[in-house]
Amino acid sequence: MDQASLARKSLDRRFSAVHGVEMTRPPRGWIRAIREALGLNATQLAHRLGVKPPRIPALEKAEVTGVASLNTLREAAEALGCKLVYAIVPETSLDDLIRAQAAKRAEQELRRIHHTMRLENQALGRSDLADERQRLIDELLAGSLRRLWDEQ
Repeated sequence: MDQASLARKSLDRRFSAVHGVEMTRPPRGWIRAIREALGLNATQLAHRLGVKPPRIPALEKAEVTGVASLNTLREAAEALGCKLVYAIVPETSLDDLIRAQAAKRAEQELRRIHHTMRLENQALGRSDLADERQRLIDELLAGSLRRLWDEQ
């Protein structure tokens, strides 16, 4: 097993802890929801952050619209006695993403090959197409994974 494969497995184990977790942001944002739940007004939070009070509504709006920086969110979380948790979590395992991309690339290549062979009256049957698809997938997975993501 190569280093990239081990790294994928390690990341997938870490992702498994959060796969079932659904954390939908409150409509007015986490900062405002937590601030209000703690009984802090905007002026009090501004003082804890070391900013002027008008900055708090702007910060809360920036969070909701998605333009707040991670650093700003981290500082706000700390001022609220919280921590920022940030992750990009794949929908499936990383190996499944790689296999799906290999299948997509194999299908593109197979369409091109099959089209050329049909023009030469040498079209492949379903069984041969399935075998060739699997051969192409195996070949793509055995090579450099970077090739999988090249645009064609």
